Amino acid sequence: QVELMESGGGSVQAGGSLTLSCVASGYTYSSACMGWFRQAPGKEREGIAAIYTGSGTTWYDNAVSGRFTISRESARNTVSLRMNNLEAGDSATYICAALSPPSESRCGLWDAFTIWGQGTQVTVAS
Repeated sequence: QVELMESGGGSVQAGGSLTLSCVASGYTYSSACMGWFRQAPGKEREGIAAIYTGSGTTWYDNAVSGRFTISRESARNTVSLRMNNLEAGDSATYICAALSPPSESRCGLWDAFTIWGQGTQVTVAS
């Protein structure tokens, strides 16, 4: 059974940066499709970034492209999300997600993700 654990949330001033991390345990494949979603109060969950660790291919939502970077870490099945130039509108619960079994062709499809973490809160003060 795959479990996802996020860390790194917190509060920051607008224009600041935060880095989130996600570790997937129980993921037995050599490559992983992992992503980050976020959900603000009263809004639907939205996909913002994804990565296929085997190739390093990444996908981004337009709202975060150029400000956020998803990357694979040296530890197996660990990804991070570096968030720069944060805005008040980025405040949300950030949720790590995975696709199992992994598929690079489906990794950029937000609706394909089926495994979810608990989420970590990010608050950006304007």
